[in-house]
Amino acid sequence: MPARHQLRPHVTGPQPQPVDFETAELRNFSRTVAQIDWLLVALAVLYDVFREPAARARLAIYAGVAVFAAIIVALHHARLVRHRSRQLLATETWLMVAFVSWVNYYSGVAHGPLLNMYLLPIVTSALGLGPKFTLLVVGVIAGCYLLLGVALEPAFSTLSMGTVAAELAPMVLVAYVTSMLSTDILNALARLRLISQTDELTGIYNVRAFNAIAERDLGLAARYGSPISLMMVDADNLKAVNDMHGHDTGDQLIKHVAGCIAAELRGTDVVARYGGDEFICLLPQTDGAGALLVGERIRRRIASRPIRVGDAEVGTSVSVGIAASPEHGTGFETLIKNADRALYVGKSQGRNRVVLFADRSPL
Repeated sequence: MPARHQLRPHVTGPQPQPVDFETAELRNFSRTVAQIDWLLVALAVLYDVFREPAARARLAIYAGVAVFAAIIVALHHARLVRHRSRQLLATETWLMVAFVSWVNYYSGVAHGPLLNMYLLPIVTSALGLGPKFTLLVVGVIAGCYLLLGVALEPAFSTLSMGTVAAELAPMVLVAYVTSMLSTDILNALARLRLISQTDELTGIYNVRAFNAIAERDLGLAARYGSPISLMMVDADNLKAVNDMHGHDTGDQLIKHVAGCIAAELRGTDVVARYGGDEFICLLPQTDGAGALLVGERIRRRIASRPIRVGDAEVGTSVSVGIAASPEHGTGFETLIKNADRALYVGKSQGRNRVVLFADRSPL
């Protein structure tokens, strides 16, 4: 078994976590949900203002409006809830259903225009919570519709199943279509995010994604006094391979090197394609000595695994330069510069070497 990273026995403070894109999306979606909430309030008030002055529980309707408006303010405007989650969105959806049911009940009409207000929590659920939860919401709304009909209209029980189905069908249709559109949009966004973060040839992170992750992890390392190392890996003979075997073989070699690097890293480590045949790695909770061991494992793996091109085998080697924080600097640019200097030393000493900055002796 190969040796693992040399880690400190104990490090206090939170460990680095992946970039939470889902939380960012939920935070953005919550603004749309707030607008839907206020639309429900406006529809309830407008209905009460413009309906005929028949017998009605006006005080109860406006009490429901006031309570629901206070909840909207607390959730979206008073900053009482900072962390957005799908559980919170689900809770808010149920509050919408409860508010619409309250207003429908106290309006005294089970089949009035306020019944269409149920479409808004259905749309909210379909866009943010998925088809299964949306199906549950539609089922609960159908139950509320039946209970309102029985409670408010004595003749409701005599309605045919066709009439009931016709009134519920638009809700089912909206739920189905909105869920389909939401799935298509989420798939497209996931694809765009993948393209924006990964290198097209190798499938690992690109420089932009790596820079964002590195700035975060280096900041955490500096804050909690934990070691972190940065490693530059460069293929030694890509130009010769391109000249002799063609660029397709060169691309195959680059993918092979990327795969070998990734195979020797932990799940918390990060690797990205930094240039044509150059890669950069970030090793949290790893000091310089531990990074040297990782670099040597990578070097040996690549050197011992040539790629096959037709009947021939094409081998390569890599040179590795390492800089560790805090001994070689704590800033991102400083560590990159020092790791690149160590890489240059390895190249100048004959290549196929692993060099730690300020320790100019290769392994």
